[in-house]
Amino acid sequence: MTIRLPDADGGLRTYEPRTEPLAVTPGIPFTSRTVFSAAHVVADPFADTTPDSPAAVDWDATLAFRRHLWSHGLGVAEAMDTAQRGMGLDWAGAAELIRRSAAEAKSVGGRIACGVGTDQITGGTLAAIRAAYEEQLAVVEEAGAQAILMASRALASAARGREDYLAIYGHLLRQASEPVVLHWLGPMFDPALEGYWGSSDLDAATETFLEVIAAHPDKIDGIKVSLLDAGREVELRRRLPRGVRCYTGDDFHYPELIAGDDQGFSHALLGIFDPLGPLAAEAVRVLDTGDTAGFRALLDPTVALSRHLFQAPTRFYKTGVVFLAWLAGHQSHFTMVGGLQSARSLPHFARAYELADDLGLFPDPKQAEERMRNLLSLYGVNQ
Repeated sequence: MTIRLPDADGGLRTYEPRTEPLAVTPGIPFTSRTVFSAAHVVADPFADTTPDSPAAVDWDATLAFRRHLWSHGLGVAEAMDTAQRGMGLDWAGAAELIRRSAAEAKSVGGRIACGVGTDQITGGTLAAIRAAYEEQLAVVEEAGAQAILMASRALASAARGREDYLAIYGHLLRQASEPVVLHWLGPMFDPALEGYWGSSDLDAATETFLEVIAAHPDKIDGIKVSLLDAGREVELRRRLPRGVRCYTGDDFHYPELIAGDDQGFSHALLGIFDPLGPLAAEAVRVLDTGDTAGFRALLDPTVALSRHLFQAPTRFYKTGVVFLAWLAGHQSHFTMVGGLQSARSLPHFARAYELADDLGLFPDPKQAEERMRNLLSLYGVNQ
């Protein structure tokens, strides 16, 4: 059986779907790398909402997906941008997500770290921004999860220079009860974060970022870098104090960054490890044996899919992530918080299906094919 898929130029091409999934089963815990998947949320498709309404979440399906990731040994990075923080999921919804997921993690022995930001406010003074961070930090710590200090749109708008970043982050790190992960999210993921750390010059911003780390190495478990610049990440991780990890957030160059070189390597906190979860876990277990070539052989072929999902405008990558979760059977529908399922085109979905199917990512390839055919029919593509 073949399926006709639309091209970006308006034509149709013929594709022969895979008949068998990749054979991957849960295995032993990782030993050489710490790996988090930034997990998406599942919307409630029956909720009577609009794109401007508070998020309606299907909690059963959302938590079931986290159990799926934990079963393969991956940690869950919760309430991050993959979960539509700032793009449909407000702070009230994120706080509930954090509490529910942290409780679920305790029940199954899963590792969890949660995003701490300032999205309950849209602007304000530095004092208001600091208070917003403190409120969210308290929620995460009370839930028993590790904190990820996320970049703040409000701080990017209000800060007058590097000194304001040093003051805000220094205050938060001094009061954190456990070591946190510092998250540097670039403007390709969120344009409102242009000039973060006090400068649009990335070299100058890096120096401020490193100054924060150097002043509080005992309060920083690691940094999460999402700049899509592998060379800059390697240079940065080589300058980190001993004991501070680098968690790559580079969804374009993750195989080489995780594999590392003779001077070090990156751990991982990646949105692409949402759809790649089982395959990524298998690759890391191969790496644990010292087989770097085997690790690259498994993970390198996935980069084409990741680059496709994260193509500009990069902030809409989460639409492709949820689309693949639907095809893979992790949820019964392709509906997203805020109506974001409309953020990508049919040719984009068709290519994502083709790339994911070729990798064997779908546990039930026939179900994935049928769902893809249903979507094509909805758009008026006759088979």
